[in-house]
Amino acid sequence: MKADLQYIENRTFDEIAIGDSAQLVRTLRQQDIELFAVMSGDVNPAHVDVEYAKTDIFHEVIAHGMWGGALISAVLGTELPGPGTIYLNQSLSFRRPVGLGDTVTVTVTAKQKQAEGKRILFDCVCLNDEGQKVIIGEAEVIAPSSKVRRPRVTLPEVHLHERGASYQKLFDACEALAPIRVAVVHPCDSVSLSGALQASARGLIEPILIGPREKVDAAAQEAGLSLQGVERLDAPHSHAAAELAVAMVREGKAQSIMKGKLHTDELMGAIVNKDLGLRTERRMSHVYAIDVPHYPKPLLITDAAITIYPDLMDKRDIIQNAIDLGHALGLAQPKVAILSAVETVTPTITSTIDAAALCMMANRGQITGGVLDGPLAFDNAISPTAAEAKGIRSEVAGDADILVAPDLEAGNMIAKQLIYLAGADAAGIVLGARVPIILTSRADGVLTRLVSCALAQIYSHHQQAAGR
Repeated sequence: MKADLQYIENRTFDEIAIGDSAQLVRTLRQQDIELFAVMSGDVNPAHVDVEYAKTDIFHEVIAHGMWGGALISAVLGTELPGPGTIYLNQSLSFRRPVGLGDTVTVTVTAKQKQAEGKRILFDCVCLNDEGQKVIIGEAEVIAPSSKVRRPRVTLPEVHLHERGASYQKLFDACEALAPIRVAVVHPCDSVSLSGALQASARGLIEPILIGPREKVDAAAQEAGLSLQGVERLDAPHSHAAAELAVAMVREGKAQSIMKGKLHTDELMGAIVNKDLGLRTERRMSHVYAIDVPHYPKPLLITDAAITIYPDLMDKRDIIQNAIDLGHALGLAQPKVAILSAVETVTPTITSTIDAAALCMMANRGQITGGVLDGPLAFDNAISPTAAEAKGIRSEVAGDADILVAPDLEAGNMIAKQLIYLAGADAAGIVLGARVPIILTSRADGVLTRLVSCALAQIYSHHQQAAGR
């Protein structure tokens, strides 16, 4: 960085002559509009709603008028006169809109000086790419009387994230699909019951409520929910409800199972029962679909809930389950990063050996439908910069769709850290059984439950279309 860019310095009243000017050039980005809307609270749809803006007078999203005004203030406060300037008056006339991608040149020019009070009047002009005036006006300021030279402050990075934005694509995909019949096991609290009913209202599922009638009624009353028209089956307790839900799937009367107010072990015990459960030749595993701020796409993480210490063949199934979900979500060749602590095969770290073996298994057709790479450390799996720094070049490094954890402990910690430290949203389902299992937690909110139901709906229809 040049030395003069590291400091901010003013020009005093005595140093400024009539005709002196300063400029700032800025190109309008979507982030500028969003930041201004967040800061000001101005959510006029002409600025933030693309569909509305198409019908408005200018037929495109435009900048807030005062965005240009703020640029004028920036020139006066940082360049001419600079630090120590006190704003007194500002007039603005808005002549043309500024659209996304437009480059604006802001110029302030000293036109009058008044020694008493050290006042200066500036002409202010903002021109677009074509040299047309978009804003004109005058600014009156008190110019500083003493020199100021200060280190230029480094501004914090600002990252904008619309919660659940990437999940909207899932909901959009569900609009063309018929709801699936879901056996909701023991929905005896307001959270699990309301989640199932809201998913029903969104057209994602047709819930079948299985549990003690009195407890389900009490939960509905507590939450102020109506059960009119909802299919219900009475079961004396949670264990019986789980068994009845499994039986409904085996009889072809339900296309998925959703966990209510019961322990995961209790529900999964009925599902994995060797004689009466829903086992297939595939190992069951859980896949998180996580919406991470600043990651450009949904991130699938597996297995963080079912298999504690998977062996090599367990990992093969875990990866294949996740790839199958990726296909259902529209990924032709999901990029699978097999994680470890390092990116080199290290005999003392078993997960690196497993990763290398799994990549070879993919080469030999034992895992299909995805592109695998590993071992990869977390950073070079999701960061192109980190992968480049370590000289890792592959289709997967820095651009993973699926992260495969070495064991449940690591997978759970990765997911929970993203949720609680990075502000991510997470939903997920269990795959490898005859039908997808919607395995939510008591701490999960409505969005998580809705997205989990959407995943199950999309996956179920995908499997049906594939004849599975």
